[in-house]
Amino acid sequence: MSLPYLDALTETDAALVVAFSGGLDSTVLLHQLWTWHQQHPHSRLRALHVHHGLSPNADHWAAHCVAIAEQWQLGCQVLRVKVDRRKQGTEAAARQARYQALSAALQPGETLLTAQHLDDQCETFLLALKRGSGPAGLAAMPLAMTLGENRLLRPLLGCSRQKLENYAQAHQLEWIEDESNEDVRYDRNFLRQHLLPQLTARWPHFAEATARSAALCGEQEQLLDELLAEQLQALIQPDGSLHFTCLLNLSEVRVNALLRRWIGWHGGPMPSRDALTRIRQEVMLSREDAQPRLQLGRFEIRRFRQQLYWLPLQDTLRDCELPWHNLSEPLLLPQELGSLQASQSEHVLRQPRADEQVSIRFQAQGYFHIVGRAGGREIKKLWQALNIPPWQRERIPLIYYNQTLICAPGLFVTREGASADALGWRVVWQKNENAGEQ
Repeated sequence: MSLPYLDALTETDAALVVAFSGGLDSTVLLHQLWTWHQQHPHSRLRALHVHHGLSPNADHWAAHCVAIAEQWQLGCQVLRVKVDRRKQGTEAAARQARYQALSAALQPGETLLTAQHLDDQCETFLLALKRGSGPAGLAAMPLAMTLGENRLLRPLLGCSRQKLENYAQAHQLEWIEDESNEDVRYDRNFLRQHLLPQLTARWPHFAEATARSAALCGEQEQLLDELLAEQLQALIQPDGSLHFTCLLNLSEVRVNALLRRWIGWHGGPMPSRDALTRIRQEVMLSREDAQPRLQLGRFEIRRFRQQLYWLPLQDTLRDCELPWHNLSEPLLLPQELGSLQASQSEHVLRQPRADEQVSIRFQAQGYFHIVGRAGGREIKKLWQALNIPPWQRERIPLIYYNQTLICAPGLFVTREGASADALGWRVVWQKNENAGEQ
């Protein structure tokens, strides 16, 4: 294995980071990059080791990786993660935790390199085939992609595991073996231990052929991306929602292609064909006065006024009630919604009486008289008039005096809460994302 291919993938002064598990693949990659780094002294190189805590040997592996890095005079940062297996399998949960940790540890301008090789690519293709994936899934792993604001490269995708073993032995490298790789309860291990050896024995170049098929699928997806990009951008609104009414007149194939790319634009996982059908039938075509929602993993798709929204799942705040005992101090809101502060700069609200307790809730029921509007209005109609989608209504802090609704900061004040003198106050909602008022 020669090193010139690295010159084609990155700059000579690049800042490179290796995802270093300590196994054969990443050990070979780190050694190759260490050699390349010595030939390019203006480059920077370090390693990241993700400690999943799933194996009793996890501490030993972390120590091994740090020792190898020190031997080559490289830094190696150990990232400890917790793998949540409640909503998905161990493999998927570990992968998600790993990439989240790696992405968070990268500095601006750094490129992450991972050690997936030709056999891994073949396994990924077959797993996608087993799931019934389309061209996007069958494209398997790309050589280069983005990870948040950083670049991710897989420079070993064209190398077989046998070549990596030959390289490691020739350079007398030491690596660790993860005992979980022998557990055939995991689909990838089943392919690796049982199926691929038979396929390779029958067809020695099966992995290379599979990689070519994956590359062709990737090319087809890239072509579709280019052909649909202009139409997709015209449909995506400034808030990231998708205006879908014109999709109802298009073919199902084109609609599905656009929906996949809109979800991918949000960084969501590729939906199944059944999920796409449900988006159309249960969300886009539901009755006009409905509030449809379709959960897809840790996200959901909802509709509001001819637009589709891609939203993370969030716990309800309907039953949440927060007392605000001291108005001179800010009140921290749950679920990173920011904080509330009392301001005397405007006399919008009347001061609470001695027998009134100030509290914050996230729901209201009934009719309310709003300052500046004639007559009473049902709260649902009020939210609609303010163009507030249903899922945002339960995340807006409402100010109560005892059981009486006083205001929604920056949106409305009820007749019962309006100030009639110069002793009033107002509520400022400082949001986390921009510290601005609502």
